[in-house]
Amino acid sequence: MPSFDTVLEPDLVEVRNAIDQASKEIGTRFDFKGSSSKVELKDKELTVWADSNFQIDQVMDIVLTKMAKRNVDVRYLDRTAKIEKIGGDKVKQLIVIKTGIDSETAKKLQTLVKQSKLKVQAAIQGDSVRVTGGKRDDLQAAMAMIRKDLADAPLSFNNFRD
Repeated sequence: MPSFDTVLEPDLVEVRNAIDQASKEIGTRFDFKGSSSKVELKDKELTVWADSNFQIDQVMDIVLTKMAKRNVDVRYLDRTAKIEKIGGDKVKQLIVIKTGIDSETAKKLQTLVKQSKLKVQAAIQGDSVRVTGGKRDDLQAAMAMIRKDLADAPLSFNNFRD
């Protein structure tokens, strides 16, 4: 039976390359001379350090530009964490790189597929959602519908089987 998996997984190699390029640019830019601005990537967490909230915004602007140039969707970054003050006048912000579909998005995707008039079924399998159907054309229509209706999440499709 034809099927595909809907996943949410960034290309971590390209993310690392973008962060490395951003770090180099931060080190060479004149407006960051003498400041403690930097970006660190550990596992799937990005930490931005700076002297002020304005500089954090400047550093994030550089990071987002480098990610866009490397074709990494910036919707993978979860910037909901607050900017924390640390010793003196320094600040930092923790940004989580989203991987895996959370349960709320998975349920939304599953109900979307069920409510459509397509002859496909969706099943939540851990961090992904498997969509199965009788025909390849139905699956391709389901992909188009998912891309259109869930535009807030950078979903991708893999493991397409015929």
